[in-house]
Amino acid sequence: VQLQASGGGLVQSGGSLKLSCAASGFNLDYYAVGWYRQAPGKKREAVSCISSSYGARNFLDSVKGRFTTSRDNTEKSVYLQMDSLKPEDTAVYYCAASRTIIVSSYTNEDAYGFWGMGTLVTVSS
Repeated sequence: VQLQASGGGLVQSGGSLKLSCAASGFNLDYYAVGWYRQAPGKKREAVSCISSSYGARNFLDSVKGRFTTSRDNTEKSVYLQMDSLKPEDTAVYYCAASRTIIVSSYTNEDAYGFWGMGTLVTVSS
């Protein structure tokens, strides 16, 4: 049972990246998926969440209007599209899956049962 985030890299300020989260060993279709990030020296923070079925989403205020999240159940993947990236978006990004989380309370880390290894996003100024 594993989650894997991928798609990180180095991008200039104002650029875009698309992160992917894929699951193995369980069916991601039935899980809400959250994205978290942790910048050097800072606490991990919730960035977004998408529900398992009806497409409800929630976002950290500082990324609203710049980040979107979607899922492709045929590909068994969830994506985080990051546009207009800023240096302060630099962090290791993680995806996490939950059967129980309510999207409106997406910052509740304890509700996520599976966590993936992170992918590093670096935004240069």
